[in-house]
Amino acid sequence: MEQRTSLLELIGYIDPADLDYQSWVNVGMALKQEGYAVSDWDAWSHRDPGRYHAGECSRKWETFRGNGNPVTGGTIVQMAMERGWIPEKDHELDWDDVITCYESGITDKKEQKDQKNQVKEPEAWEPLKELKTYIETLFGAEEKVGYVTKVLERDGKKSPSRGCFNRTAGQLLQALERYQAGDIENVVGDYDLEAGAWIRFNPLDGKGCSDKNVTDYRYALVESDDQKLNLKEQQDLLRSLELPIACLVHSGNKSLHAVVRVEASSREEYDERVRYLYEVCEKNGLKVDRNNKNPSRLSRMPGILRGGKKQFLISTNTGKASWKEWKQWVEKTEIVEDDLPEPESIADVWDNLPELSPPLIEGVLRQGHKMLLAGPSKAGKSFGLIELSIAIAEGRKWFAWNCTRGRVLYVNLELDRASCLHRFKDVYEALGWTPDHLDNIHVWNLRGKSVPMDRLSPKLIRRAVKKNYIAVIIDPIYKVITGDENSADQMAAFCNQFDKVCTELGTAVIYCHHHSKGSQGGKRSMDRASGSGVFARDPDALLDLIELELNEDILKQEENKSVCDACKAFLKEEDYSQDDAYSAIQMMNLCRKKLSRKEMSDLETALQKEKRRVREMSAWRVEGTLREFPKFPPVNLWFMHPIHHIDPSGVLGDIQPEADRPPWQKKKKTPEERKKEKNDSLRAAFEANDLEGVGSVKLSELMTYMGVSANTMKKYVDESEEFKRENGMVLRASKKKSDT
Repeated sequence: MEQRTSLLELIGYIDPADLDYQSWVNVGMALKQEGYAVSDWDAWSHRDPGRYHAGECSRKWETFRGNGNPVTGGTIVQMAMERGWIPEKDHELDWDDVITCYESGITDKKEQKDQKNQVKEPEAWEPLKELKTYIETLFGAEEKVGYVTKVLERDGKKSPSRGCFNRTAGQLLQALERYQAGDIENVVGDYDLEAGAWIRFNPLDGKGCSDKNVTDYRYALVESDDQKLNLKEQQDLLRSLELPIACLVHSGNKSLHAVVRVEASSREEYDERVRYLYEVCEKNGLKVDRNNKNPSRLSRMPGILRGGKKQFLISTNTGKASWKEWKQWVEKTEIVEDDLPEPESIADVWDNLPELSPPLIEGVLRQGHKMLLAGPSKAGKSFGLIELSIAIAEGRKWFAWNCTRGRVLYVNLELDRASCLHRFKDVYEALGWTPDHLDNIHVWNLRGKSVPMDRLSPKLIRRAVKKNYIAVIIDPIYKVITGDENSADQMAAFCNQFDKVCTELGTAVIYCHHHSKGSQGGKRSMDRASGSGVFARDPDALLDLIELELNEDILKQEENKSVCDACKAFLKEEDYSQDDAYSAIQMMNLCRKKLSRKEMSDLETALQKEKRRVREMSAWRVEGTLREFPKFPPVNLWFMHPIHHIDPSGVLGDIQPEADRPPWQKKKKTPEERKKEKNDSLRAAFEANDLEGVGSVKLSELMTYMGVSANTMKKYVDESEEFKRENGMVLRASKKKSDT
């Protein structure tokens, strides 16, 4: 069967009177694409006298100039098959035969898939009614409407002309009503069937079609140029964003045009609202064509054909009713703040895993992670964090662990500036380290100026963003806690601020917190910190300090060592043997023989100082709960003001905390001992919050510091002979005075 003959024979099966406008045009496009003459289309169209208009086929034929997705002869084959034509089977093919997928009754799978991803076209299409609905929705009767049907062609590319801009919406609606049984060209004029037609969605002044001619900044255009989203996905995303869409139009190609209410009072407000609108869309996965941002922009006119496809009205007045209502919904749901990463398949990275962050504290904490140091009062937590600051700055060992050298920010919330700076120098000298990298330590003194952490974190980030800190140390956190310390959700929100600092700065955040009241030895390390369990479960590393009770034998042993060390400082190495060096009696006998009266006097002075230091020092055990590293064995420390020392002899390793002992071994405290313990805790809390020595502290500050309720705090004060309560304050008193 010769091709030309076959297509003319096939259109004989198709009655033009049974076709809608689009199908009729598609027949003409297919005939021209396959090399037929306009006379063939005109002769066939003449079979519908009620629709036929002399010269109409010729005018439209000239607009069929082809595009990247042309209507082909296969369209006519399919239409003929639907109307009873049966293709011949098993005949010998000639050179000019048409070979299509329709001959075997098989449709292209890709086309089927594409159809599922499209927005369904209306079956009973009424172009004039669609344009009428569009105009009624967007314009008032007296407002001028701009539209374009004529195209300009340059270098084979078609673009819209300036078009018409002096007809009112009322005039257009009257014409649409008058020609409701005819073609849309009767109202807007002939248009290019390949390029389609356009309309401006904001009213004009009738003098032009530029931005300056817009009379009301009522609508903005949202169109996605992201080919990764099919039309169904675009529509679903537009709906999920609840955009206040006045009209949603299918462009006849690969995008939807959403005319969105922005209701701006000026061009400046319009630009700002469009910027916000596009930002919300893009943060939620809809890549917007920003070339559409101006108010006089053209959009696709519904009721028009474009390359054989319909430009049709999908819906009107969907989503929120107004810009104000939509913006309130956005702010309430915080969809604009969704900066969350997309889920990823582990298969994609299995052979190329990202590198782990390098250690900051070897075996304990990685760079960019969080650590909590918890302990009771008198544990020297602040001194411990100053020691850590110095160890990081110098790249030295902290407690039992080596530290990476780098710049550190110490956020001081508790000490006055002078006291804080003196502490750093005292610790340096006690450690015996040369301050080679003082420029690595920055101190932010905020005593009396601290604010809640949710307000502090952005201020901290702004000041630290270019300083390249590898650690930020916050001491202590009770000064910046937001919300109820015992509330899990409020403390979770509080701890999220540490994550924000870690993420924004790429730094580790290290902070300290106090134990809850009562004995701690029998608890797990993660259960000792005051307040919600969130504190213990949030950080990547939790180091906990618990005091070890020293007996007289241990103290005498330490005194013996201090006497020996003092004597060594006055004797020469040849004056004593290795055995003598561990005996205080032997070393003192040697000193009496070898030293002068003046030297012995100086030695006695030194010994008194050493014995007093031994009696003042305390012993501590560090336990850890780690997320990134294996659990380490407990580390035993001596705290000798102002620094901690690793226990070199191992004598502290045999001490069992009282609460860990079996009941028959526990020492029962007398009422006097319990009262003294409470008063000691109260005194420590008072002194920690009254560093300026004014003699008064807010009751609420003591509650926060000690982690107790208001009633418990009042009971502590009322039972104390050292303090009293007045008008929500706690003051020193020589004797107990009841609260009035």
